[in-house]
Amino acid sequence: MAASVSAPLTGRRIRVAVIGTGAIARDSHLPALARLAEEGETELVAAVDVDPASVESFRALAGGACHAYTDLDRMLGEQRPDLVTICTPPTLHRDQTVAALRAGAWVWCEKPPVPSLADFDAVEAEEGKDGGPYASIVFQHRFGSGSRHVRRLLAEQAMGRPLVAHCQTTWYRDTAYYAVPWRGRWQTEGGGPAMGHGIHQMDLLLDLLGPWSEVRAMAGRLVHAVETEDVSTALVRFANGAMATVVNSVLSPDEVSRIRIDCERATVELTHLYGHGNDNWRITPARDVPAAEAAAWQDFGADLPSSHLEQLRELVASMRAGERPRSSGADGRTSLELIAALYKSAFTDATVRAGEIGPGDPFHSAMHGGAPGWAPVVSGQAGAGEGAVVGEGAAA
Repeated sequence: MAASVSAPLTGRRIRVAVIGTGAIARDSHLPALARLAEEGETELVAAVDVDPASVESFRALAGGACHAYTDLDRMLGEQRPDLVTICTPPTLHRDQTVAALRAGAWVWCEKPPVPSLADFDAVEAEEGKDGGPYASIVFQHRFGSGSRHVRRLLAEQAMGRPLVAHCQTTWYRDTAYYAVPWRGRWQTEGGGPAMGHGIHQMDLLLDLLGPWSEVRAMAGRLVHAVETEDVSTALVRFANGAMATVVNSVLSPDEVSRIRIDCERATVELTHLYGHGNDNWRITPARDVPAAEAAAWQDFGADLPSSHLEQLRELVASMRAGERPRSSGADGRTSLELIAALYKSAFTDATVRAGEIGPGDPFHSAMHGGAPGWAPVVSGQAGAGEGAVVGEGAAA
């Protein structure tokens, strides 16, 4: 059971520690924390990285006020942060999240949160049951004025019932990208573009349309010599009856992220790449919609782009209220479960239904599910007593 938060979070700044001081920490987490520090909400007290030079340069970038550590447990014991943001490779997320929760800290973890549903369930078991601490996933595309406005219109069925949707993450990654040792491997990345890239748009689609009910999928390893897939497609049925196509690719020179939802009275479309503002959304009303009503749909309010800042601001508010934040618990698990179902369907050639993958199912403990041709195999011997793992069927 997680330890309780050591001190009330009202009337003082939230004490934050950053774990992993690479690019995502510097480019996204640090600016968000700096902005909230200016607003009197947060205080960066520590940064942790196994690379002393990296953590020291991060500390300097942050203004030099936070403490630098190379040991997570020591930092948790000495600094007792209220919130830990995790910016390390996915294979480390479970143990680091559990350690932070047990120390009484809330967690905000980069995607993918953990490599498997079993890992996610283990993390959730460590969360507080009454007011926190909780572990939340960085799903920043849910946040901002555009997604908030469209979510409200869909929830109120102002545009009628949602009927048909398309979810597209078609990006491009070259061989140099996969030269990083932990990329393209099930154990360290958790999956391919479905897990590491398309997860954002799929999560946003679920946030807009609600629970999914079944999925039928295909996956391929068409270009890259990796363990995981480099492209996947899926057909998804939602509990509300809507049907969607989903495409995740790292083979697409013309990169785009797109969601389109056709409702009874309008089509709403989001087109962007790595983040969106009001201008990235378009609502096209049906011909018989009154002009005044259609004009009201176009009022997105003040432009607040999707960002780490907007999600972090809401997370801090949840911490102060002692409430479970969005993109945590069951709300965060639904996207990971959809990805596990996508892989299971693709690798077993079967329709997979929501709630089907639980303890005892091979796709619960690993996204590849031990499927022939996809599960990693040990080939020869490697240094440090570990087997050299390669993707079965991948090019040498």
